[in-house]
Amino acid sequence: MLTRRPGLIVAFSGALAASVLAICVSVLLQMRHDALQHAQDSATNLLLLVERDTARNLEIYDLSLKAVIAGLNEPGVDKLPPRIRQMMLFDGSAMASHLGSLLVIDAKGNPVYDSRAVPPRQINVADRDYFQVQRDSPGAGLYVSRPFIPHLSDKSPSIALSRRLSNPDGSFAGIVVGTLRLEYFRSLFDGMNLGPHGSMALMLADGTMLMRRPYDPRIIGRSLLNTANYTRFTQAPSGSFFGTAAIDGVERWYAFTHVARFPLIYDVALSTDDIYANWRRRAWVFGIIVGVLDVLIIWFALLFAQQLRRRMAVEAELRMLARTDGLTSLSNRRALDEIGAREWRLAQRGPQPLSVLLIDVDHFKGFNDLYGHAAGDEALMAVARCIRNTLRRPADHAARYGGEEFVVLLPATGVAGARAVAERMREAVQALGMRHVASTHQVLTVSAGVASTEGRSFADLRALIAAADAALYAAKAEGRNRTMASGVDDCHGAEGTPAPSPAPAPKSDVSPT
Repeated sequence: MLTRRPGLIVAFSGALAASVLAICVSVLLQMRHDALQHAQDSATNLLLLVERDTARNLEIYDLSLKAVIAGLNEPGVDKLPPRIRQMMLFDGSAMASHLGSLLVIDAKGNPVYDSRAVPPRQINVADRDYFQVQRDSPGAGLYVSRPFIPHLSDKSPSIALSRRLSNPDGSFAGIVVGTLRLEYFRSLFDGMNLGPHGSMALMLADGTMLMRRPYDPRIIGRSLLNTANYTRFTQAPSGSFFGTAAIDGVERWYAFTHVARFPLIYDVALSTDDIYANWRRRAWVFGIIVGVLDVLIIWFALLFAQQLRRRMAVEAELRMLARTDGLTSLSNRRALDEIGAREWRLAQRGPQPLSVLLIDVDHFKGFNDLYGHAAGDEALMAVARCIRNTLRRPADHAARYGGEEFVVLLPATGVAGARAVAERMREAVQALGMRHVASTHQVLTVSAGVASTEGRSFADLRALIAAADAALYAAKAEGRNRTMASGVDDCHGAEGTPAPSPAPAPKSDVSPT
């Protein structure tokens, strides 16, 4: 059972803690992916919104340019009164917020018609790129210029949209041009939520920066040609990627798109720190909770395992005490029955014999009567020590059989070996020299009976012990302080092992401790 194996409890708790941690990591990774996905969806929607708004406004402005060209082609326009001609050429859409002047420029760069003034204001735009491109490229179509400061405005950076005017023979006749203040894009960007470190930019297809958030007037007109991010912008009509900005070195996730029908590129970039900021806070809280939970699981498991080990140790000690004789510390009769039954079964299955020694203290009642029960207990403990110290093999087992009798089981031992062990025990007890004046030997001695399954058959262990008991009685009948073997000594008239000469009597009548 699991409750009987503390190591498995700790291992199971560790596995449970690891499982909780794995689930936590999996959930956090999914939350991280969701945070990125949410940010990407928001940025993509934002990019789509500004791209469509810009495309619609530029298309309206381009329609105004086309309307001016169509009006110029109407017969008799140049003969109309100036005010009426201005109203016909420049409709109301050209006067929207952030839109500058609409001008008709002749082939030399001078204004012919001006949407804001009659007569037209006097400037020359021959040095502007929007004029030069149309003059040099008949098929340029709509041209979006680089940023510039208009001659006629409040010095606010602007871009120009221009279309070519041609004579009937195809030669250059001038341009129609309208300006758009970059403040329009700045106000558009300011309304977007990009996070503390996000950015948004509009650039020309050639890499010229038109507007960026966060706003810095120094980067307007700056070329991003040959930068890593711009290179990726030019590789597809739209897309997304992780990159580092060349302007500020911040790592961001970029979504970009080319504005439909116009040579413009938008990008929306969200800082990776901003994307994962909320996730990091939740991950810390979640991680701390799971970490504390895992620590508590393992800690309680260790405490439970420790208590279980203590309980098992106490139970083992109780089991040992229940199987141990309290006086001699040898096994008791109950343990003898369990061990004896096991050794008997092993002896019956194998070829090795099983021998039994039955040892009894000689004249022990007289010892008790003469020296008292306390001295008798000391004598029994001394005999038990002699028996225990004589045994050399782990399989050998000694037990108190009852009173002053002891039993020794000797697996895989024949009669001769068992008799030799019994003799060493008897000699060890006699060598103690414990005074016993009621004994014919004047010292404490023991007698031993030996029985073995070697060459003999017994019905069960009880019969084997009974044979050893019979040999013990024969030893006592022969004068005690000797060893006799069942089935051997009784075949020779119970001659047994001759008893040694009596030990010299001690000088004192006090028994040793």
